[in-house]
Amino acid sequence: MPNQSSRPKFELRPYQKAAIESVYEARARGVKRMVVCLPTGAGKTVIFSQLTAREAQERHVLVLAHREELLEQARDKLDRAMEGRVRVEIEQGARVASPEARVVVCSIRSLREERLKRLIQDRDIGLVIYDECHHATADDNRRVLAQLGAFDPHWRGTLLGFTATTTRGDGVGLDLVFQEIVYTRSILEMVRDDYLVPLRGYRVSTMADLRALTSAGLDFNQDELAEAVDIQERNALVARAIQELARDRRTIVFCVTVAHARNLAAALRLLGIPAATIHGEMKRDDRARTLENFRRGRWQAITNVGVLTEGFDDPGVSCIAMARPTRSQGLYAQCIGRGTRLAPGKEDCLILDFVDLSDLSLVTLPSLFGLPHALDLDGEEVGEARQQLWQLSLDFPGFEIEASEITLDEIKRRAESFDPLTMDINPEVMAISPHAWVSLGSAGLVLHFQRKRDRLSEMLILDSRRRGANKYQVYFDQEEVASFSTVEQAIEAVDYEIRKMGARPAETARDEAPWRHEPPSPKQIEALRALTPPRSATTAGEAVRYLAFARYARKRRFVRPPAR
Repeated sequence: MPNQSSRPKFELRPYQKAAIESVYEARARGVKRMVVCLPTGAGKTVIFSQLTAREAQERHVLVLAHREELLEQARDKLDRAMEGRVRVEIEQGARVASPEARVVVCSIRSLREERLKRLIQDRDIGLVIYDECHHATADDNRRVLAQLGAFDPHWRGTLLGFTATTTRGDGVGLDLVFQEIVYTRSILEMVRDDYLVPLRGYRVSTMADLRALTSAGLDFNQDELAEAVDIQERNALVARAIQELARDRRTIVFCVTVAHARNLAAALRLLGIPAATIHGEMKRDDRARTLENFRRGRWQAITNVGVLTEGFDDPGVSCIAMARPTRSQGLYAQCIGRGTRLAPGKEDCLILDFVDLSDLSLVTLPSLFGLPHALDLDGEEVGEARQQLWQLSLDFPGFEIEASEITLDEIKRRAESFDPLTMDINPEVMAISPHAWVSLGSAGLVLHFQRKRDRLSEMLILDSRRRGANKYQVYFDQEEVASFSTVEQAIEAVDYEIRKMGARPAETARDEAPWRHEPPSPKQIEALRALTPPRSATTAGEAVRYLAFARYARKRRFVRPPAR
């Protein structure tokens, strides 16, 4: 690539500069096929325009895209970046780039073998930019990349992919094409730094039944899904929720099929909400006219099937209604990204999750950011909810959220009233053991007893969360001594060892052992006061349970939020 000091006149954001530097650093290390992963609204086109402007001074650049709207957007932004210094043209359908074009924006679907051969014949391709590169693993797209020479070990060019998601609905990994993700930044980091708007969410439960649906890749079979959700009662519920929660927000509604989109638009219009439908089967001019009317406010809501998941730029959108349930995090992230861009007067984006009956985990706004998928944000901002749950996990070690629909306020209430001593032992454990095992929640179990007078010993069974023979690990006074595939096997082994130790261990391991009912020692009282939250105990048995729970119960159930 040419010298990095020659820059077009663009004011880059700090992370855009960092992304560009990461590309050059990776190329210097010999990486030829790389990915930059940035959320929608981060200005990916600005970044590759800068890279293109530098490269086009000495070599040619190809920009690959899938949708017509992406071609036009890329060409316009590249034109501005080039400032008239080099020609930028489109290769698609009837449009053929001239030999003088140093930057060619191509529809990858148009690049049949002979056409691509002609296009690259007299060009020295130094940089191939692949927009929305999560599509790259498809057979015909890999054929295009192979013909460009991207997989040739002696290729002198660089393949640079841009995407908002590195996951695909069919489960195929991008490592089939690319070698390395050289730069990435999350939505929450972008929101924290005021480059994207905060996301608020509501969970709306429906009675549509998805439990009998089959899979297609990592998501549902589309025909079966449409039959399950495109029903009058559900469409009416979706429309009412949009009316009540979105109010005057301009809203994009994601649907399953064209019929579903049309039916939902009709349900919205019945409630007096101006709504239109857009889909891939529409003529180009009709689609452009519909989108322009939506931008100008003639339509408050627009229902669509797939068309607006990529390449649609309308910063004024401030509500996304996910009327299309999905198991694909990649698809979900693409959809909600349509509402994250900054705009004058826009404070946030509202995400409406319509959650149907399913034995499988549907992606929701909370689950996308590592929170319980059944959490109802009830209008809360997801970044703030993440921060609050992180703090709760620190303030109330071992508190675990039940896998059922619940609001943040209810989680707080339960956490504040949580007492480890009230946790029940599994009845199957009580049935096979005479000893006073104590629950550590999902972490495991602990048992205290005396081998010598006035000296406690401890048997600990921890769930390693691994599979197989090493799932449950047994520790005796902090030293690992054995592992088992089931908790029952571990308990039986510990009970056997305690009986072998003699009468005192066996007797003091029982619930009725006198030491458990004696007052706590001054040292135990001091340790209890130092806990978060501070605890008090009336007996030594309660004290050791509190202290064991504080030591071993899992404290961090959520990923630490990015610091400001």
